[in-house]
Amino acid sequence: MYSFHLSQFTLITICISIFLLSPLSLASPKPHPFKKVYVFGDSYTDTGSGNSSTGPSIFRHVSSLPYGETFFRRPTNRYSDGRVFIDFVAESLNLPYFPPYLNKSSDTTHGVNFAVSGCTAIPYPFFVKNNLTSNIIPQSLPTQLTWFKDFIKGSGCNDAVSTPAECKAVFDGALVWVGEISANDYNYVYGSHVTSKTVQKLAIKYQTRFMKEILKMGAKYVVVQGLPATGCFPLSLVALAPPTDRDEMGCVATKNKESYDHNVVLQAKLRSLRKEFPATVIVYGDDWHAYREVYGNPAKYGFTERFKACCGVKDGAYDFNPMCTCGAPGTSSCKNPARYMNWDGLHVTEGLNRATSRLFLGGAFAQPPFPVRVSGCIEEAKCDKVE
Repeated sequence: MYSFHLSQFTLITICISIFLLSPLSLASPKPHPFKKVYVFGDSYTDTGSGNSSTGPSIFRHVSSLPYGETFFRRPTNRYSDGRVFIDFVAESLNLPYFPPYLNKSSDTTHGVNFAVSGCTAIPYPFFVKNNLTSNIIPQSLPTQLTWFKDFIKGSGCNDAVSTPAECKAVFDGALVWVGEISANDYNYVYGSHVTSKTVQKLAIKYQTRFMKEILKMGAKYVVVQGLPATGCFPLSLVALAPPTDRDEMGCVATKNKESYDHNVVLQAKLRSLRKEFPATVIVYGDDWHAYREVYGNPAKYGFTERFKACCGVKDGAYDFNPMCTCGAPGTSSCKNPARYMNWDGLHVTEGLNRATSRLFLGGAFAQPPFPVRVSGCIEEAKCDKVE
């Protein structure tokens, strides 16, 4: 699953030498390896495009406290108590947080975030055709590609062959970050006649098509995150599986296998893309194993609660009720979110985002591995930067 040709490794090793190599200091910022980052994904990566009125109705209070209470001290439409994974990436690169694309007044000098909460990899018409539109937003990964093309419309970049100079300007010093995507696709079809295999086939198809278009346009540095261990979330434990469907850690076995199998196919596609675009560095972010590492060793990473939602209805085994989620009347948040892995039943806490991002940026859960020495703010949680 992790093999690749020696020549490919040599090229990647050379290229990665400029990829997040030097340690960063908040007191004396050093030149960062990337000038800008283009971000794509769903609620795990969204920094504000989704909100209470447009996001999935099951989590309809993201625009209100206690969302954002830990770090920003206010709601920022992030589905967490504070920073999400991509925020820690920005800090490690010594760049500002990447603004949401739908906030048209934002400064996009150093990048823009096209991720939107509730987004799917498969286009919306598929769900309409299968009568699965309840609680589903119409945006998908192809939508984000359209947004990106609109964003760079004035550049004259069509593809790296027909408009090489124009596309070079778009991607010069740029990192393309494709956050986890497709978890929603699987959740939306649960209990329907649509099988996980069908979702896997279609989701991978659209993920691959998306990446191929970006690469043809001239992207040179790309990170693609896989699915996390989705069976460990309260939503899965409460609503998506019987109590007997558990693995050795207490997570939902079938959901974790579903995500794992998706990632295996995704990695195979990435290997093919590396061969097709040999001058491009494509790094796979192994979220699945990073999550399993933390869930399997909670005390090592400072956690005391693995499965309960920090914010929600305080009853039951997981403090999660899909009919009354975080922020709704009758709900409350835990006193110390840093000790919890899960925030609202589906989305994770800033603490878990910090832990998994540190594992990834440290190189342990990146494929191919690259030498990243993260900034002290990730390692010691001492960043004071705010939006």
